[in-house]
Amino acid sequence: MLATSLLNRVMVVEYALPAMIPAGLVAWHYVVQLSRPRWGHGSDAGARRTPWIAGGMAALALGAVLACDATLMMTSRPVAGPLLAVVAFTMIGGGVGAAGTSLLALLASEVAPARRPAAAAMTWIMMIAGIVVTAGIAGQLIDPFSPQRLTYVVSGVALAALVVALLAIWGVEQPRHAPVHGEAGAPFMTVLAEIWADTAARRFTVFVFLSMLAYSAQDLILEPFAGLRFGFTPGESTSLAGIQHGGVLAGMLLVGVLGNAFARGRALLRGWIVGGCGGSALALVGLVVAADAGPGWPLQVNVAVLGFANGVFAVAAIGSMMGLAGADGPGREGVRMGVWGAAQAIGFAMGGFLGAAGVDAMRALTGNDVQSFGLVFAIEAALFVAAAVMALRIAAPGRSGNMVGAGA
Repeated sequence: MLATSLLNRVMVVEYALPAMIPAGLVAWHYVVQLSRPRWGHGSDAGARRTPWIAGGMAALALGAVLACDATLMMTSRPVAGPLLAVVAFTMIGGGVGAAGTSLLALLASEVAPARRPAAAAMTWIMMIAGIVVTAGIAGQLIDPFSPQRLTYVVSGVALAALVVALLAIWGVEQPRHAPVHGEAGAPFMTVLAEIWADTAARRFTVFVFLSMLAYSAQDLILEPFAGLRFGFTPGESTSLAGIQHGGVLAGMLLVGVLGNAFARGRALLRGWIVGGCGGSALALVGLVVAADAGPGWPLQVNVAVLGFANGVFAVAAIGSMMGLAGADGPGREGVRMGVWGAAQAIGFAMGGFLGAAGVDAMRALTGNDVQSFGLVFAIEAALFVAAAVMALRIAAPGRSGNMVGAGA
């Protein structure tokens, strides 16, 4: 959050740097996350996954501190500053990839199938809660702004995150035999080719990419849309983001509770995924109508529904991911999670950029905000429909390459 949000603002506002610099650095940290399958393969081959989590968090914390230093050097040292920033965001991307992939692989291998919906919901809820708490504390401590305060706040948050992570993973994992089975020591490219040859894994990868592309495409345009079309003030548009995140949390809690309660019934996570993607598409169609209707349309309700549907499909997708990660037997969870994490990173990187660029391009061509935002929202809705169709194409339970549901 500090690197992708706070330092972004400091570069653009306090140091008057072009917005493309922090945008490019954030995009680069997503590109680095294409290494997720390699990190996952490494954790599969070892006796423990927690060292990979600890190492990734250490790289992430150090990268955040270096990113802060690079930000403060941008204007005074125009060559060293950007170079250090690239190194820092490389460490951030690598740290996120190593720690995040290994954590999800640990959950996939250690959590009982019936508890995966609740585990997925809890993981995402804690992530969002951490962002909220960090943003609140950092926001209070950094004012009035000064380079020294920025350094202290970033260093303190990075150290606290590392310590909390190390305490959280202490003693949660029992040593495994390494390699888990004969194939676990296979070369990385061989393992990757075998996974890509699995129809279910390949289709799930496409689903993750499409859904994350649609999910992230509205991130950078929703608040400008509220301001331009509905006349929202900066404070009102910011509160709109809070409404959306509240909906996301509600959707996550629903899947976590009901997915666990009906784990032995027919409520498969695939149904939650399709429902969440379909609900997201309908909510985006509502935004298309909102672009035409303007003030008077219940925008807050529309955005809350969008967030709720996003939360439903996101947690269900992670729960299904945990099940599919072990479909090839123990010892493959890490590299499978890595493949899907890489697809997610590509979707996020492309979605945010293409959503904003699409609106800019349409506004330049037509000069019409209604058509510009309406078209982009419609494309996002179509992407969610395509993601739902792809989820339905993944083999049903009981067939080869099954889509694992809550009761699988």
